[in-house]
Amino acid sequence: MNRLLYNVEDKPPFGLSLLLAAQHLLAALGGIIAVPLVIGNVLKLPTADTITLVNAALLVSGLVTVVQCRGLGPIGIRLPSVMGTSFTFVAAALAIGFSEYGISGILGASLVGSLVMIVGSFFMPSIRKLFPPVVTGTVVMMIGLSLIPVAVDWFAGGQRGDADYATPANLMMATFVLVIVIVLVQWGKGIFSAAAIVIGMMTGYIVALALGWVSFDGVKNADIFALPQPLHFGLSFPISGIIGMSIAYLVTIVESSGNFLALGNATQTEITGKHLRGGVLADGLGSALAAIMSTTPFSSFSQNIGVISLTGVASRYVVALTGVLLVLAGLFPVFGALIVSIPLPVLGGAGLMMFAMIIAAGIQMLDTVERSRRNGLIIAISIGCGLAVTTRPELLDKLPHFFKEVLGSGITVGSLLAIILNLILPEEKTYQE
Repeated sequence: MNRLLYNVEDKPPFGLSLLLAAQHLLAALGGIIAVPLVIGNVLKLPTADTITLVNAALLVSGLVTVVQCRGLGPIGIRLPSVMGTSFTFVAAALAIGFSEYGISGILGASLVGSLVMIVGSFFMPSIRKLFPPVVTGTVVMMIGLSLIPVAVDWFAGGQRGDADYATPANLMMATFVLVIVIVLVQWGKGIFSAAAIVIGMMTGYIVALALGWVSFDGVKNADIFALPQPLHFGLSFPISGIIGMSIAYLVTIVESSGNFLALGNATQTEITGKHLRGGVLADGLGSALAAIMSTTPFSSFSQNIGVISLTGVASRYVVALTGVLLVLAGLFPVFGALIVSIPLPVLGGAGLMMFAMIIAAGIQMLDTVERSRRNGLIIAISIGCGLAVTTRPELLDKLPHFFKEVLGSGITVGSLLAIILNLILPEEKTYQE
């Protein structure tokens, strides 16, 4: 296992910590604002309401990230975990949003549904037993594999079908950033290795700026300062919406557990039931706070685990500082708008490397698992079915809504199958070497 540059309890100098925190911010910001933007755009909310969703998402992400890293009594995993809005809730949220209840129904159902995660957190020590190395390694690999399509779209500069998707210029820019990150990680010393991602992206941003790729329209239109608006949309409590959100929270418990186990591998920390309980409790309470503060539910971000794996910076104090930067981004929208101006290929060059590192971590974990036909089946079936849903989500289009809700994430499908197969397949002899 690679030696960490900074361990969980290390505190780098403030200036360096700020640079390393910015690195995590760059990796997370797009994902944090994506969910409120999608919901605002699909439901055709007024621009001011969408901005309220986004600002609240940044602010609460920051607060929950600080608590998750530093801990508050029994709350928080006390490891470098960045928190953000979760796509797991989008389908349920849109179903409620299109009903008579609108945004108030989404937030009310989120608030009540968060009890599933809060109560479920106290059972995490028992749930931890369901994750032996063969399951953990499979889940970590599935997290990395499910993120690769996101990185590929960033790398290509948009979404499939866009006019400038995968143009040679986009691919060259992304490759340029990727090469810089690889060179700095492999041969850089000290700050150049630890901050490889942010240096690579800053270099790519400067080149993109020189080429005229960067638009500052969002920065010009953004408010300099914005106060949070609790209960801006009000709360209502549709029964069907609460059920849908509760299912999404159950799915998120599985996904967050996988993320926390991957985080343990990246930080070289043995994840106990107590870790999982604190982490999931912070997820649940953070999501309840999000509903009150007028935004959508939260979970841990897997892309930031890739940052840790790639750079070897596992300090929880660095990521807590990322939380402070997110709070500032929520209070000063112009700051977040500046980050969002980074062209997608610049993000993609770093993102492809970060997410691939999570896959590599999963492979290394599975390398320690005994080689048996049983374990081979668990790995093959779980990853195969998880990738089927990730690469062809239309596979579920004709299934009832309940199954689409539960099985919509490749990480969830892979995790559930790995857990179930590990429980039901009998142990057998290992292969003869």
